[in-house]
Amino acid sequence: MTPLLQQLTGAVQRRWLYHLGGAAARSMTLSMQRIYIVPTYAGLQCALLLLVMLVGALNYNLGLGYALTFLLGSCVLADMVATARNLAGLQLMPLAATPVFAGATAFFPIQLTAAPRRQHYAIWLGFQGDGAPRQHCDAGPSGSTSVLLGAPTTQRGWQPAARIRLVTRFPLGLFRAWSYWQPAQQVLVYPAPESPAAPLPQQASDGHGQSQHDSSGQEHFAGVRNYQPGDAPRQLAWRQIARHAASDTAPLLSKHLTGSAPGRLVFDLATLPAELSLEQQLARLCAWVLAAEAAALPYRLRLGALEIGPDSETGHRTEHGAEHSTAHSQQAACLRALALYGQEQEQEQEQMRKPLQGPQA
Repeated sequence: MTPLLQQLTGAVQRRWLYHLGGAAARSMTLSMQRIYIVPTYAGLQCALLLLVMLVGALNYNLGLGYALTFLLGSCVLADMVATARNLAGLQLMPLAATPVFAGATAFFPIQLTAAPRRQHYAIWLGFQGDGAPRQHCDAGPSGSTSVLLGAPTTQRGWQPAARIRLVTRFPLGLFRAWSYWQPAQQVLVYPAPESPAAPLPQQASDGHGQSQHDSSGQEHFAGVRNYQPGDAPRQLAWRQIARHAASDTAPLLSKHLTGSAPGRLVFDLATLPAELSLEQQLARLCAWVLAAEAAALPYRLRLGALEIGPDSETGHRTEHGAEHSTAHSQQAACLRALALYGQEQEQEQEQMRKPLQGPQA
């Protein structure tokens, strides 16, 4: 009977106790109807003390005893209202989460805005499944406050944020008020890159392993090298220099230009060894994309019918600012495609099956 009782308790919590707001919300303002409050251990001790004082005043018919007991009792009731109002009116809004690689900690930023002409102190936040909240913040009328809630990641794809619990014992600690919120927030989890990474595949300028000669006489980007005296200013690799700008020993790098078209790396999922699982293949492609970006090598990514990667001339032979933006967008597009490979089709099929299903009991 114990497992059945646990299932019934969980169903009641999901349908009624913790599900006051319906589906996940983009933003929410806490109201009194969403706040739960119970006395703490100190509050129970205070109630017992008031009861002893009341019995003593009745026994000895002490007028001042009545006055002191009722005065302290009214203070306790005022503390209960103040504790609940410390959460009431607080506006919660999720912010965009930064993508991470599988196995790393994903951080969900939450913005808290105080009610007009109100201040909220000593608020603790955390995901419901993590136990007691560990993030502390205060929200004043001067502006908004942001809090980062971390959650571990295990697999690639979209990971939604779990239900958030807000707890406060302000001002006297005699009562504990809390509320729940399910934010409409998710983070994109990239596949973890293979470690140690396999060597990059051989370059091919036409995508089929054949090198083509360029007779136009133009120079083409073929990588980076250390700066040599006599290199023209236009030949400096600004993108790689900017990566190490914060270091005092930042190297000065130059673009390596050749008179023939450079080979383009092609990362094709279909050409990977069949003994590797799908997740291992995606991890290898992820490592190759990061390695090619670090070495500023032109590349293309093929995932079945999907192909990502601009032409080497348009994607790399630009000014340093536009070059950095183009390369960064290509890397982000490749990592996103690797993270969502095979999952978007499953979501579409699930959406197509939903209208065919009857209403849930």
